[in-house]
Amino acid sequence: MKKLKNKKVLVTGADGFIGSHLVEALLKEGCLVRAFVYYNAFNSWGWLDSFPREILRKVDIVAGDVRDPNMVRKAIEGMDIVFHLAALIGIPFSYHSPASYVDTNVKGTLNILQASLELEPERVLVTSTSEVYGTGKFVPMKEDHPLQGQSPYSASKIGADKLAESFHKSFGIPVTIVRPFNTYGPRQSARAIIPTVIIQLLKGREEIKLGSLRPTRDFNYVEDVCEGFLAIAGANDTVGEDINIASAEECSIGEIVGTITEKINPKAKIVLDKNRVRPEKSEVMRLLGSNKKITELTGWKPKHSLREGLDKTIAWFKKGKNLAFYKPEIYNV
Repeated sequence: MKKLKNKKVLVTGADGFIGSHLVEALLKEGCLVRAFVYYNAFNSWGWLDSFPREILRKVDIVAGDVRDPNMVRKAIEGMDIVFHLAALIGIPFSYHSPASYVDTNVKGTLNILQASLELEPERVLVTSTSEVYGTGKFVPMKEDHPLQGQSPYSASKIGADKLAESFHKSFGIPVTIVRPFNTYGPRQSARAIIPTVIIQLLKGREEIKLGSLRPTRDFNYVEDVCEGFLAIAGANDTVGEDINIASAEECSIGEIVGTITEKINPKAKIVLDKNRVRPEKSEVMRLLGSNKKITELTGWKPKHSLREGLDKTIAWFKKGKNLAFYKPEIYNV
């Protein structure tokens, strides 16, 4: 295992949910962190704006757009390790605007790979998603599970994965495709199942609007996922590999909703909202990942049980300043 301390690392998508937590984890590891955030006229750095000033001073923040190859090249210049997380991730929105997903997820990843080919960082970790597997043909889903584009989002991520694979095989770029299963925790978007239930309950809703309760997911607390990224980056035998980050435990949407309502308001009722139901053939009905590969290559194992992770997540949302970031009356696609 290589030590990451004092390594110069770039995190794209650092303003987002997982990206902001990864920045924190890398700082704790002693890395010199450059955070690539999405440029906007409001000068917002996303979730990084919630960091204490003394922490932000340690981060080199660069505002840009992964769709801009020149800006990507400047961001990667001088870096030892690249963690590429920037992406459009909302599945329902991908039904409306698939071209945006190709531009950001496919072309953005291509820009990362081309700049890395020229600038030669030691490691490039490209973030995939368990959605590329589609509904499980077998479980637990190992890295050789067939890839199925059941939404424009998952199709764009498959395209990005295959580009990363091709650059490793064609040019020898030290790429690893990191494939987290369903990540949850503080700062997650309200479009995801766990925060949408928590937010509605904490706002006093007696009826919780949801989509299908039958699909199963492999839920992973965000701190565990970030530890997985660090373990992969610090291991010698992970280059050129696709690697799951998974709990290897399965839970249905209905079960997780029941657990959360039990913790906050057991009297709340679930109401089907057709706007939240995916098209039948697009819905991924079963996700259960194998973590055998990451454990064998790095020794990583999740530290949080689902109940422990939920308790920490609910506690974060219960703080008024955090809950104020969310709008439960709006369903964000």
